[in-house]
Amino acid sequence: QVQLQESGGGLVQTGGSLRLSCGLSGRPISDYVIGWFRQAPGKEREFVAGIMSGGGTTYSSDSIQGRFTVSRDNAKNSVYLEMNSLKPEDTAVYSCAARIVGRVGVQSWEWDYWGQGTQVTVSS
Repeated sequence: QVQLQESGGGLVQTGGSLRLSCGLSGRPISDYVIGWFRQAPGKEREFVAGIMSGGGTTYSSDSIQGRFTVSRDNAKNSVYLEMNSLKPEDTAVYSCAARIVGRVGVQSWEWDYWGQGTQVTVSS
């Protein structure tokens, strides 16, 4: 049974930074493609960034404008989303997702497993 758990969300001021963690239990995270999505109130879920299994090629959405970095630490069975220069419009619930085969998909339906999400709030 694969389970994902996010942590690291919270309240931060504009321009601040946060690092989100996505832990996977039940299997080695190195076997999985991992994606980060976010959903703001009243908006659809949006792809943020993702990282391939194996070599760890990363992808990110144009909307984050290079401010976020995704990385993995296979020894800790975790993937991270480092978020810098945060803006109020980054406020959302951030969730990680996993799939064992395929690419970093930008659509929610492309992913097999989801975490519960962690709230990120950026104050102005």
